[in-house]
Amino acid sequence: MLNTPWDTGSPLYRRLVIAALILTGVGILLAIAGAMLETDPLVFAALPIIIAGMAAHLAGLVVRGRDAQRRHRPKDGSGPTSR
Repeated sequence: MLNTPWDTGSPLYRRLVIAALILTGVGILLAIAGAMLETDPLVFAALPIIIAGMAAHLAGLVVRGRDAQRRHRPKDGSGPTSR
């Protein structure tokens, strides 16, 4: 059985990945449409949408790392990350 990030990821991670895919895809489609129609405002309006998608992707990576760190933490509370 493969443990993919999607299988082991939290619901928050999954929502962030889906949001990142949607935002980035919409931004790319708007940028392509703006370039084909030679409409500069549409191309420039697509840039913040693509950036928001990348930010959601980075947030998903942070959440995934946090979840992995919690999953690999010793159960008894000992170790370098215990308080």
